[in-house]
Amino acid sequence: MTAPVPTARAALLEQLRQIVGPAHVLTAPRATRRFTRGFRYGGGPVACVVRPGSLIEMWRVLNAAVAAGRAVILQAANTGLTGGSTPWGDDYDREIVLISVMRLKGIHLIDGGAQVLCLPGATLDALEKRLRPLGREPHSVIGSSCIGASVLGGICNNSGGALVQRGPAYTELTLYAEVRADGSVALVNHLGLDLGDTPEQILARVESGELPLPSPTEAWASDRDYADHVRDIAAPTPARFNADPRRLRESAGCAGKLAVFAVRLDTFAAETDSAVFYIGSNDPDELTALRRHMLAHFANLPIAGEYIHRDAYDIAAKYGKDTFLFIRHAGPDRMPALFAAKARIDALTERLGLGSTLSDRLAQGIAALMPQHLPARMNGFRDRYEHHLLLRMGGAGIAEARAHLGAVFPSASGAMFECTPEEGRAAFLHRFAVAGAAVRYRAIHAREVEDIVALDIALPRNSRDWLERLPPELDAKLARKLYYGHFFCHVFHQDYAVKKGEDCLAVEHAMWRLLDARGAEYPAEHNVGHLYQAKPALAEFYRRLDPTNSLNPGLGQTAKCAHWHMPEG
Repeated sequence: MTAPVPTARAALLEQLRQIVGPAHVLTAPRATRRFTRGFRYGGGPVACVVRPGSLIEMWRVLNAAVAAGRAVILQAANTGLTGGSTPWGDDYDREIVLISVMRLKGIHLIDGGAQVLCLPGATLDALEKRLRPLGREPHSVIGSSCIGASVLGGICNNSGGALVQRGPAYTELTLYAEVRADGSVALVNHLGLDLGDTPEQILARVESGELPLPSPTEAWASDRDYADHVRDIAAPTPARFNADPRRLRESAGCAGKLAVFAVRLDTFAAETDSAVFYIGSNDPDELTALRRHMLAHFANLPIAGEYIHRDAYDIAAKYGKDTFLFIRHAGPDRMPALFAAKARIDALTERLGLGSTLSDRLAQGIAALMPQHLPARMNGFRDRYEHHLLLRMGGAGIAEARAHLGAVFPSASGAMFECTPEEGRAAFLHRFAVAGAAVRYRAIHAREVEDIVALDIALPRNSRDWLERLPPELDAKLARKLYYGHFFCHVFHQDYAVKKGEDCLAVEHAMWRLLDARGAEYPAEHNVGHLYQAKPALAEFYRRLDPTNSLNPGLGQTAKCAHWHMPEG
């Protein structure tokens, strides 16, 4: 097939309206804004946003756009933090058709819920609700689910999570379309389900949920060996990161270079018996020794082990308070609706010339009037200790941790307490609130803060030096530093509020050089998007998946032009 001859925009729009209906082809900037602007970064013009209402419509829209010579960006919940699901500027060599898949929300149970088949718009929040009556859980719980993130987004970005035993989101059982080197679009069924012969027959059966019994397969629907992998504390490589070649396979890690229609995933038995231990220390080596001992010698891995630095604790206590209170009183199920409402309000106030932070200021003011929300014992540890570790154990691991921690603490530099159920919930909810606190801090202190530089990094499993120490000249450029993360996986989030007038890009690049010297991989969870440069192996993976560069071009700062050509000059 020769390269497609670009179709006039009017003719293409009419064709797309015939496929999905006029109401679901958006062209006005006001209508497309929430799709073309990233959750934190990114944005750019599109020819249109198309919202298919069925998998067959999605297939037809994809074929029409590719045949018309357009680039295509497939977007789920648009909750990415590195700009990977929106356009990035206006320097593409062809128009973009953005396909929003959020009307395609189907979730189908397989084998009584031991596995699930999720359509492109299914969210982690909806999956969590669907599995809860069955006593099972998805790969991720409170975290991305609270902002409405999609299940497929996690798979396509090899996203991580707070649960130590489960590793990155991963499956080898998917249904996807690829644009081949000759420009043709082909549907590939690797679901391990016999669904028919033609693309539209396969897609109709997947959407209906009338699924045959799974065929015997050796393919994985989760990262089955992660629990052993993370225990290897002698390994000089990180446990998990987005570009890990171990977990780049077809849809897994494709980051939109394939059009994914469905994924088949394992689910996990919900832990019915758990306990939380709260550990504080002024000696990072003490926490290092604890991590290494537990990974090497415990019979039972933690369910979760989350780190918070005192400074992050303080910022979240003030600037994440409203998030904490909302989830405690309304529940995490309502968080996606809250985020959606905030986005609408911010868009409205921006159009009215009131800026986009009015909702933040109102929420901050209301939260300030509320009484102290954190347990007294946690706040007492905040006063005494710089480093905080939240350890959740389940089943037989509770007694194992209780015995070991009781022998280690109190020490000269640290202590621990076993949380009450309410304290345990508060501790992990506070850790969740840290993640959005830097953004709120920026909104409230816009006169002092240029922007946020947010890094998510993975340190080698054998690394003992996990606490960052910045050179004084770099530290002087920062108003605030927030360190928090998934301690046992050695994955850390590092958010820097850069002082007004400083060059955020220069600061970020200086951070990268420091991370390179420490053997870190980055990004660890949020993927390269358009902020990070894809390393050669990852860029080559993208080229193999999408030889014509038709899908999500420019990802990882690669070429935006068709067939991977770089613009002249």
